This record gives sequence, C-alpha cells and structure tokens, in this order.
Amino acid sequence: MLVKGGHLSGDSTDLLYADGEWYEFPAARIATRHTHGTGCTYSAAITAELARGTPLVAAITRAKAFIGEAIRTNPGLGRGAGPVNHRASTS
Repeated sequence: MLVKGGHLSGDSTDLLYADGEWYEFPAARIATRHTHGTGCTYSAAITAELARGTPLVAAITRAKAFIGEAIRTNPGLGRGAGPVNHRASTS
C-alpha cells in the first residue's frame, strides 16, 4: 500500500508498506499552485515503470522523481490549480 504525502505540511514524503517492510520516499515541497493531476500522473508513472519490469521500490523512486520534475517544470496554465508538465524529463 502506497500513501502519498503531498497534501500534508512540510516535505512531501510518501510511505509504502510492502512485504512486511516500510519504505519512505521524501521530496522537498515545491511552492506552486500548479499541481492538478499529480496523483493520476504519479500512479501512471509507477504503472509504466512496473510494465517495464522495474521492481516496485525502484518504480516508485523513479516515478517520485518524475512527478517532482513535472511539478517543478509546470507550464503555469490557468488561474487556479494548473496542470503539471507531463513531458518532464528526469534524465
């Protein structure tokens, strides 16, 4: 089970409980209102990594890096909570 920490205060630390162990995936919070779609994008990135055969913890680590970059490089659209950058690159 993966629990996202994006809506909590402070850093955005996600928690995973798998195979009897806890894992943490911390990231510094990025000050922006453009976070629309982060949960769907994060889960899609995890799914894509798993489909490539990436082990679960590594898949979440890569997806967490991707969503962080997608938030950081958001296109700044709209007056409210705009979308993240779905074309972000972590390489």
